[in-house]
Amino acid sequence: MFPDFNKWSLPLLILVLEGLIFVALLFNRYFKKRNISDILLGLILLLTCYNQICYTIGFMGWYDTFRNTKINYFLINIAVAIAPLIYLYVKSLTTSKFKFKKKYWWHFSLAFLYVAYRLSIYTYDALQPGFKDTQNGILKIELDEAYVQAIMGYIETPFMLIYLAFTFQLFYNYRKKIIQYFSNTYKLELNWILTFLVLFSFLFVYGTIQDIIGSRFIDLGYQQRWWLNLTMAIVTLYVGVKGYFTDTTKLNKLDFAFSPKTIGIPEDANIFDEEKSISEEDITTVRDLMETDKAYLNPELNLSDLAKMANMSRGQLSEIVNTAFNKNFNDFVNGYRVEAFKDMLKENKHQQLSLLGIAQECGFNSKATFNRVFKKLTDLSPTEFLKNN
Repeated sequence: MFPDFNKWSLPLLILVLEGLIFVALLFNRYFKKRNISDILLGLILLLTCYNQICYTIGFMGWYDTFRNTKINYFLINIAVAIAPLIYLYVKSLTTSKFKFKKKYWWHFSLAFLYVAYRLSIYTYDALQPGFKDTQNGILKIELDEAYVQAIMGYIETPFMLIYLAFTFQLFYNYRKKIIQYFSNTYKLELNWILTFLVLFSFLFVYGTIQDIIGSRFIDLGYQQRWWLNLTMAIVTLYVGVKGYFTDTTKLNKLDFAFSPKTIGIPEDANIFDEEKSISEEDITTVRDLMETDKAYLNPELNLSDLAKMANMSRGQLSEIVNTAFNKNFNDFVNGYRVEAFKDMLKENKHQQLSLLGIAQECGFNSKATFNRVFKKLTDLSPTEFLKNN
């Protein structure tokens, strides 16, 4: 009898409905703020919820109650659409002023072809006599189940694997850029992207192992496959919650699209002068900006800002930081912040402010970033350092 609310169907139903709420919230925010990442994440959640709905109604007794249901025609392999959506979602977060270009539609060509194929076999079978009295028509049985589904099984795994590999590469390359150009690395937002990728990679591995076991060793029934769908439903809800409430717009506004030979140079300056080698005067200028002017106190300080203050190109400043100080920009600036923090402890500022409050006074913009940087540079946590000094 449909609907049958039982221990198999009810958890999936609750989680799927909650996931769909966040789909609606993301779509609504997209129409208000036009952040393309919202619509991409919403589509990812929508497809995973769709996949779970098909199993949920099965556990609710749909197939037993409606023997002639045609739902099998619409149980579509979503990996061919999920994979490019994951890639484009991360790209939308890590690309300044990201816009969806026409060429990106090619990523979904396989998904569109597969959907068109399923609709075409449904249309053909629906025109055959006796179709209303059966669950699957002739093409569904003799073409789709006999050949196409097996072929898609071989296509989906490498397809998803390739897209995940490119997406991880995109993320790690971006993280390297962040460290070279910015003094605070937006760790919360970057952690969200990494968590998102790890979760979907886990689902991919879980699903692949389950398919291998089910096809080569033992026949897995719906109850054995239920655990994957429960896991997917939990991940979908978690991704919906974290994706909606994590502000990733900061990342999208970070602009790497500047020329290393012009940024920070006045318009009337001769850009060819920047080819000169590093001088002691240049090094002194940068050191004075940090030690005398305390430029590091600006929590949003980046390579472009400091280059303008030093009247240098971004390329010149980057070379000075990397060569003369033997550090990347992030470590260079945060080194001064850590030393400023130590100086304030010597002045007993911790008796007036919390350690986080002192860190913020020194230019750090988050507790996580401060603790990580301090531990990296001193081998001690801020609390341990205070106790030892």
